[in-house]
Amino acid sequence: MTTITFKVGEDEARSLRVAARRAKLTLSEYLRRQIRVNTAELEPVGRIKCRHTGAVIFAKAPHHPPLTTEAVREMLADFP
Repeated sequence: MTTITFKVGEDEARSLRVAARRAKLTLSEYLRRQIRVNTAELEPVGRIKCRHTGAVIFAKAPHHPPLTTEAVREMLADFP
């Protein structure tokens, strides 16, 4: 079995552990079930024309905040 590691803040980690405990599941099983539930509800990705370049790009996902430079920097902070 493959191991996947990712970083979360202390508050988020605590919240995940509490939720897993309440569900009487291991953290791994809790996360696997959450992924299965959430992927069933995915909406198709839209495409829009970039107002700056005119290129066709992916649209913001519904119910998600817009992607910002700061968010990208945070995601790539531990990228090798």
